[in-house]
Amino acid sequence: MADENRGTARDLAGRYVAGGDPLGWFETLYATASGDASIIPWADLQPNPNLTIWLQRHGIVGTGRSALKVGCGLGDDAEELSRLGFDTTAFDISPTAISWCHRRFPGSDVRYLEADLLDPPGEWTRGFDLVVESYTLQVLPPGLRAEAMRSAAGFVAQGGTLLVIARGREPSEPEGAMPWPLTRHELRVFEESGLSITEFEDYTDDEDPPVRRFRATYVLEPGRGTA
Repeated sequence: MADENRGTARDLAGRYVAGGDPLGWFETLYATASGDASIIPWADLQPNPNLTIWLQRHGIVGTGRSALKVGCGLGDDAEELSRLGFDTTAFDISPTAISWCHRRFPGSDVRYLEADLLDPPGEWTRGFDLVVESYTLQVLPPGLRAEAMRSAAGFVAQGGTLLVIARGREPSEPEGAMPWPLTRHELRVFEESGLSITEFEDYTDDEDPPVRRFRATYVLEPGRGTA
């Protein structure tokens, strides 16, 4: 069933990209699911272990700090950030996904908002101590990724951190089908946007079948990124 649902998402993505609307398929996928999370390939209804491992290893505590979850989907990662004490904002381009989050977590402290990574609210610029981007870049067509990376980098406050988790590949390997793995070279856009990389992990996760992942940590050094 998981492969079937991934195939459905790939077909949707392909049709929308070919039709000149590379982001429209997200809302169609969530709306078509009609409340059945099993239809959403990346919705495990629990925090992403590739995120929780990083949070635990670094002893992350969010008290008195703000966090932004990029492409929040059904909200599990955002809820984990809130549980750790972060004043958490989470957004998705799909209004259906945001409504779903509100239904799943009716008493949540997380601010769930509909927003577009490529055209975000201006008040988010340099607004968050921790920004988490997991699995969003890899479902964007390669032509949109650099713009998306620059936008995500712009959310990081002075002294703040950006965590990026994505499928990885070598430049010599084919892109394959959506989700499209990234190369390490593509991720250099974050450094070109003023962030400094502090940790880069290239590893194979425990999925079945296993998936090669990149997990990269960036910081905005105090004094950088100011006009």
